[in-house]
Amino acid sequence: LNMAFEGKTKCEFSWDFQGLSPILQVTCLGLNPAEASHEDKDQLPLLIAPLRQGRLNFNVSPVGGITITQAATSRESKTGLYDWKFFNAFVSPDEESPTRIMQVIHDKRTMRKLLQVVRLLNKDLGNILDHVLMQVWRAHDIFEAENITDPGQAIPGEKMARLISLFLCGGLDRVNEILPIIHRVNSGDGFDVVKVKELLQEHVTAFDDWAPEIDRALRLAAVLLGPFPVESPVVESVLPLAEISENSSQFVGIPSAKEVYETINDKRHLPLDPLFSNLVGRIAPYMSFAQVEYILQTRPSPRDWQHNDIRRLRYVYAVKQMVLDISESYGGLSFLPQSFFVSVFLGEATRASLRARNYSGNESNRPPVGMTRGSTLTELRRKRLSFDRLSIFGDEHRDDIMLSPAGKIASQVDLTTDQTFREEGGFVHRDLERFVGTIGAGPIFFGSNPYELGDSLLGPQDVGILLQAGLASAMKGSTVVQLNQRMLLDLIASQPRSFAVAVLAEIGGHGSPRGLASALMALLELDQSSFAEPHRLDLHALLESWLPGFKLPRRADYLAGGRWARQSYYDAIYAVAKNILEDAEAFMALKGHIQRVRHN
Repeated sequence: LNMAFEGKTKCEFSWDFQGLSPILQVTCLGLNPAEASHEDKDQLPLLIAPLRQGRLNFNVSPVGGITITQAATSRESKTGLYDWKFFNAFVSPDEESPTRIMQVIHDKRTMRKLLQVVRLLNKDLGNILDHVLMQVWRAHDIFEAENITDPGQAIPGEKMARLISLFLCGGLDRVNEILPIIHRVNSGDGFDVVKVKELLQEHVTAFDDWAPEIDRALRLAAVLLGPFPVESPVVESVLPLAEISENSSQFVGIPSAKEVYETINDKRHLPLDPLFSNLVGRIAPYMSFAQVEYILQTRPSPRDWQHNDIRRLRYVYAVKQMVLDISESYGGLSFLPQSFFVSVFLGEATRASLRARNYSGNESNRPPVGMTRGSTLTELRRKRLSFDRLSIFGDEHRDDIMLSPAGKIASQVDLTTDQTFREEGGFVHRDLERFVGTIGAGPIFFGSNPYELGDSLLGPQDVGILLQAGLASAMKGSTVVQLNQRMLLDLIASQPRSFAVAVLAEIGGHGSPRGLASALMALLELDQSSFAEPHRLDLHALLESWLPGFKLPRRADYLAGGRWARQSYYDAIYAVAKNILEDAEAFMALKGHIQRVRHN
């Protein structure tokens, strides 16, 4: 096992049932199969012969992705349908997986075993599966007879009509009736529901039993295949968001991408100005991975930078590189162990962000390199002592000292009445002012409405990707995933409100309210079963604290008996998502300002 994100975790699994198979036993309701008589229960072996013995390698990639390969210790390569490629097709599908799955479906011995198991569990479901398999095998035989090996070969209208006639009628009698229906759809004249229904009624024996369902399916097909008007394109001159005066006025003192590149490449034999070095280190989390990489490649010498700024840049580069790998690979069974890998990386990244915040711009308080003020254990003991002392004052003070940043925000009934929160601008405003005071005149906060940058080493895009990876995990209920999500929420809560809006905008992708709505539905229902009741977050209150003026809908209100039961919960979430993306316009403008160079 290797937890260093190097992709060196390898395991080998082998099994041998000595030619036997686990037995599935089913008996009448109320009886125990172990105690029922032989006449009162049915049973059959679960595994076919090729699955009763095997050996394979189980590999884990640097980002927690699972792949299955041939076992390194195998003395001979196992061939047939059920080698390592069969298992890999389910765990980590590749370009060969669909072919392997289809081969298994067309293997009648395997499917008959599956059919026996399903029938033993549910006779009606077994009959349906039997009919479906018979039609799949019949279609396979037709494709082989017509010499079609690729789906593209069935696309021409004449060929498609021939295949449909063979499948529906068992001959070529109806080709001339089916071909006009296909041509009508292709020409944009719509789907002929009446004609198709007549053909199905004549040739499908179960039509009358399934008439309502078939009618709905045909009407849905008519909507999907029907024509619809397309508006003529309109040419409109639109300024980039970063150049709109309302947005650009917030970025006074924040260097643009063009200014960063020009300064980095100018006078490369001389060190960078300390003020500029601080600014680049400050906005690095808001940059793309390619930008940070280019900056470090152009100015690799530590002598070009202030000591803390080059350390920050290198750390941001490492964080963004890992997040970039995760962004391309997460979710589902294929990345089952990913949460354990992410927890190691995320714990260090969030802790480093808090260290950067605590010491930013305050060199006198920074401990020497390699030393800390106190270990984590010491800090926990200190908190425990404070916790014990406060126990005499009741639960209110005791909960306050033990709550995380997200817990403190979510527990506030009205944040506008919280003097500390209001003065500090969301816990970080005072730190930001102190930071700006150390680097000079503080150009970032010039202007009547300056954009408030966060000081986390993880940028909004990085946090958004990691949140999505947790929401898409196949182990949402595990303690590790819940801790990962809590660390991210705590990190967001320790930043300005603009950072939270930016994270939500990044979850929405390229301004997609549908993507953001789906993520919000999952986030609001986040599993917190691993936390004690007092430490579970009211996620609606937390998000509403980040989004002043917003009211997050609660699912219970839209269920039967709720006050909005006649309305759609999804529509309500979708409306919120659209409003969030509208409010995120300033962040999108900042992103364009920092990440894009415009040549016109």
